[in-house]
Amino acid sequence: MARRGSEFAGLSVAIVTPFVDGKLCLETLKQQIEFQIDAGTTCVVPCGTTGESPTLTHPEHERVITETIQIASGRIKVMAGTGSNSTAEAISLTERAAKEGADASLQVAPYYNKPTQEGFYHHYRAISEAVDIPHCIYNIPGRSGKNIEPDTIARIAADCQNMVMVKEATGSLDQASQILATTDLTVLSGDDSLTIPLMSVGAEGVVSVVGNIVPHDVIELVSAFGEGDVARAQQMHLKLFPLCRDLLSIATNPIPVKAAMAELGRDTGELRLPMTPLDADQLKFLRATIETYGLAAATV
Repeated sequence: MARRGSEFAGLSVAIVTPFVDGKLCLETLKQQIEFQIDAGTTCVVPCGTTGESPTLTHPEHERVITETIQIASGRIKVMAGTGSNSTAEAISLTERAAKEGADASLQVAPYYNKPTQEGFYHHYRAISEAVDIPHCIYNIPGRSGKNIEPDTIARIAADCQNMVMVKEATGSLDQASQILATTDLTVLSGDDSLTIPLMSVGAEGVVSVVGNIVPHDVIELVSAFGEGDVARAQQMHLKLFPLCRDLLSIATNPIPVKAAMAELGRDTGELRLPMTPLDADQLKFLRATIETYGLAAATV
């Protein structure tokens, strides 16, 4: 039996938000979405952590999502990042995204205020009841400060039929296994380096950062494992691992991926404070990593 949300299986890419001189660069956003469409990516995810949502104004947040939906034009799914630590704000952002035509929403665990498990339940139930599109629970306690426990996710799944996915970024195979055993939700890896381990217990893909750079390779990994070609999937995992471990871990996401995209001529690399650029040694390491991988730096 297919799981809820299985249409989002495969590669979803948490896209960056391009800036030029502190302002949104919609032309670069368009180029990046077209790049993902050409690669065969299942879904793009604007305004997540990788999209620097904490430093977007509300009008900017809405503009990025609207532009992404319009550029996608049904050629690729759009899972809009509309979560918040305020339930009312999450509902407002999600209502707007749904009105614009988003295929789903990504709902990060409320951060900083650290709800109880009961608070998590009522937060997600309120969103589910307010906006009738598919939703993905984004559980990332390293960022949000508190874990949504598997029992709570099972309770949400039982009572909220449009909560259809979990972006699992706890790093715990036990937690993912419990969710898969007790719900019919689709689980997507929230960590590039853990895609195969999570798929081995039943996850069906990844919401990827490194997919901004090498979507074809991530698609090959996910497809190979899904087709039962474990040896090929392991080969792709080991190929991708230096990008996932070395490149993405040298600084807080999205600093390294934006720097890499700038090196490849696909983004300005510009960040918003409090995110700051790589230092000279980190940049030298990044350049060596992408060169070793076989990616050619831009010559312009």
